[in-house]
Amino acid sequence: MQITVSGQQVEVTEPLKSYASEKIGRLQRHFDHMTTGNVVLHVEKTHHMAEATIYAKGATLHADATGENMYAAIDALADKLDRQVLKHKEKTTNHRTSDAPLKKQLI
Repeated sequence: MQITVSGQQVEVTEPLKSYASEKIGRLQRHFDHMTTGNVVLHVEKTHHMAEATIYAKGATLHADATGENMYAAIDALADKLDRQVLKHKEKTTNHRTSDAPLKKQLI
């Protein structure tokens, strides 16, 4: 998955960029059909915020999170996206395939 990390009103350092890429990249362990991801980091006064948009097969997932520092905001963002990816994966799986063996047992 191609991940782009950018900053608004904040300089994105290399450790911060690699941390965000690593956290968002872990989402592929749940769902392989993700193509690209955009992460935007910004600061408003004392609030550190992270926003992400993930483009997956059949859906566009978006989340944002705030934290007391940028690493905490990225962690919260990754947790929110993780839940969204699992929910999307559940929706896309075909639930009817498990009923076929049950019908054969009843006959």
